[in-house]
Amino acid sequence: MSSQRELSSELPVSMPQLLELAREAAIERDADSGPLGDLLQLYRNYLTVLATTQLDQPLRRRMNPSDLVQETMLAAHRDFDRFRGSSEPELLCWLRQILMNCLRDAIDTHFKAQKRDMRREISIEAVSAQLDESVCQLANVFADRGPSPSEPARRRERAVELADQLAKLRPEYRDVIVLRNLQGLSFNEIAERLDRRPGTVRMLWLRAMDKFKKTCAQPQA
Repeated sequence: MSSQRELSSELPVSMPQLLELAREAAIERDADSGPLGDLLQLYRNYLTVLATTQLDQPLRRRMNPSDLVQETMLAAHRDFDRFRGSSEPELLCWLRQILMNCLRDAIDTHFKAQKRDMRREISIEAVSAQLDESVCQLANVFADRGPSPSEPARRRERAVELADQLAKLRPEYRDVIVLRNLQGLSFNEIAERLDRRPGTVRMLWLRAMDKFKKTCAQPQA
């Protein structure tokens, strides 16, 4: 069961109602708001996976995915009263856009002299489509839990679920799966990024995939 469903079972509200509660808390500037904080936490793992796919080696020397996600969460918390959507897909799109904006700001901050070269054009739709396609490729590690992953709404749900499952792995396992399966990098490219030998990376990936499949096969609470 995904985090979204777990929260829905604990709180007698639908996603539109939860969004409205979070929006009201944001308008009231309630820094300790349960609904808003709980809502955003549902997507921390999802944002971490996206951030990992966007940070190449030069950027990783200056920041890590968790820093980028933390900036995104703070910005989302601060500006949530501006969010006008009423569904999870709209929320995911909004959070992805904030993540990309934070990435652009980070590039400007860390690479002032090189930002014209470093600040590549980042298409949020391309990132989203890439993640959806990657989820479809990895979907066979999940038990059959419903509609075909070819349905756009189901792909979005599985993207969040996949990120939650990856978060259960050791960081090096999670990263090598993200780089290999979600970014499509070769073992040589991953070895350069992780500063390891290609053969070592290949074995790490095999162990990571084996652990990932076992993790996904475990019954969900």
